[in-house]
Amino acid sequence: MLEVSNLSVNYGDKRVVSDLSFTLKSDEIITLVGPTGSGKTTILSALAGLLSISNGKIATPNWSSDGDNHVPTDKRNIGMVFQDFALFPHLTVEQNIGFKIKGNEKIDYWLALLKLNDVRNKKPAELSGGQKQRVALARTLAHEPIYVLLDEPLSNLDASLKDSLRWEIREALKANQVSAVWVTHDQQEAMSVGDRIGILNYGKLVQLDNPEACYLYPIDRFVASFIGEASFLPTEIDGMIAKTEIGNVDAKPIEHNREKNSILIRPWDCNLEVASDNNAIVEWIRYEGASKAASILLSSGNRVLIRIQSSCNLSSGDAVKISLDETRSYTIFSS
Repeated sequence: MLEVSNLSVNYGDKRVVSDLSFTLKSDEIITLVGPTGSGKTTILSALAGLLSISNGKIATPNWSSDGDNHVPTDKRNIGMVFQDFALFPHLTVEQNIGFKIKGNEKIDYWLALLKLNDVRNKKPAELSGGQKQRVALARTLAHEPIYVLLDEPLSNLDASLKDSLRWEIREALKANQVSAVWVTHDQQEAMSVGDRIGILNYGKLVQLDNPEACYLYPIDRFVASFIGEASFLPTEIDGMIAKTEIGNVDAKPIEHNREKNSILIRPWDCNLEVASDNNAIVEWIRYEGASKAASILLSSGNRVLIRIQSSCNLSSGDAVKISLDETRSYTIFSS
């Protein structure tokens, strides 16, 4: 569907994307995340043809673009959905979706699929943010693009809308077998929407894998810390066993040496109880609705961030016993 090979992009003398390679499969959604300045929007602009590339190649079955042969945006047959919606303010919903579309069948299909029939005669100023984004998506998909680029499509929406709308967009793409590259700064959004998630740092693709693999088995400490909450504890390695101050567990070393190594701990990886043989105290605790987040100060002085059920009755200063869940495998990194 889309093959990106050794793609590099320069702004003047500064290289902002380096040696990017990936394949976007048919009917696949890849989400890209990374810190500010990691190259997310630059990559989208290059895939869209809005930026010339310095090295490498972008290819589909219908066209191929490289540093010597730039294919303009209007020749690529792609779709773009932006965070600011980019709707025609003087046109109705129906007219926005049907812009340069012949016949009403396609328009009626997208109005129905994205639940826009009730507002088909309204103009953008009369719509909610969620409705505007659905119109923008419908207009894009009505032109049957070979792939769609989404640039933080939910960033201008209220938090209450994001969860439901991201699934509506994903389901619309999947129902019509449209491939997409979706850029977001929201890690939870990226993991829930993407078939694969790509983590960028300083213009390089650090890891590209399914969300579960990136979360449970990150390729390095940067990915571990960026994708979800993470704590690291010193550990000794004995074969496939990691020995820590709060228990011994099965381990999967990503990188390790003979002297200093750390185990990756996610907030739900620990068991916590009030016991006489305590080994830690609750440093602080925060109520967050469905769960509580707590910083646990171990006897050694190391800290672990954990999550517990909201019904758990603990307070700052409580002495507790903490141990690792032995039912799962952990990831080890060099310290």
